Amino acid sequence: MATAVAAPFRFFALQVVRTRRLGPSLVRVTYAGDELRDFHSDGCDQSLSLFLPHPGQAAPVVPVELGEDGWWQGWRDLPEDERAVMRSYTLRALRRDPDEIDIDFVLHGVEPGAAVPAGPASRWAARAAAGDRVLLIGPAVADNRAIRFRPPADTDLVVIWGDETAVPAASAILESLPAGTRVRAWLEVRHAEDIQDLATEADAEVNWLVHGKGPEGSSPMALDALRRSQLPPAEHPYVWIAGESGCVKELRRHFVREREIDRRRVTFVGYWRQGLTEEQLREQE
Repeated sequence: MATAVAAPFRFFALQVVRTRRLGPSLVRVTYAGDELRDFHSDGCDQSLSLFLPHPGQAAPVVPVELGEDGWWQGWRDLPEDERAVMRSYTLRALRRDPDEIDIDFVLHGVEPGAAVPAGPASRWAARAAAGDRVLLIGPAVADNRAIRFRPPADTDLVVIWGDETAVPAASAILESLPAGTRVRAWLEVRHAEDIQDLATEADAEVNWLVHGKGPEGSSPMALDALRRSQLPPAEHPYVWIAGESGCVKELRRHFVREREIDRRRVTFVGYWRQGLTEEQLREQE
């Protein structure tokens, strides 16, 4: 299996150039900026850290000194209601001429009468407009440690599962796979209208699971769907699982214990954890 390269990351000052609603729960925000010429990534599930302003702020508030190291404590020391909102996302697309990137947001609680109010990132994304300023930590080297999808060269079947937070990365992966690659994928979304048409040259079977108003982060739907599924015969399968941490761990156990897939060929990534904010999750790391 390929080894991730420990490469430097840096800050990029960007602006929103346009937005597009993909469904009731999904919005795509496109960013541009001169600094993107130094942004490089060869990965389809490239992780990023995005800094967003609070309402009434013209730009995200961050420490004056933004070195590669040491920014974290400076950001923590700022007043909570002043410092930029920081959230982790995956890159949906990178384009050149002109330099642009897309990041897809899952919107929670922005609809009228929502039982759980929207968080700061959902509120920002729901009203994002051209000219809005953000700050991003991203890779300056194309092959870097924040890329997780790395199937070994002998892979003869790719298996993918992702909840709605992982749909952008999973979609980018599917679109990148070459002809002849056998793929079985399960992607969860909240609404049927969130289902997307994905273009891929791979021999891909994509199963969309609509969980509606069910509890976010629960795994019964995913486990039931996978247990009922017959995977094609394969000598060297590779599995990529991403989404809510508890669900991801359950699914990993399913593939390793129940399907007896080599644990070294199962990549699992917890993008979020039920009941915890990103700040709380980072403090536990």
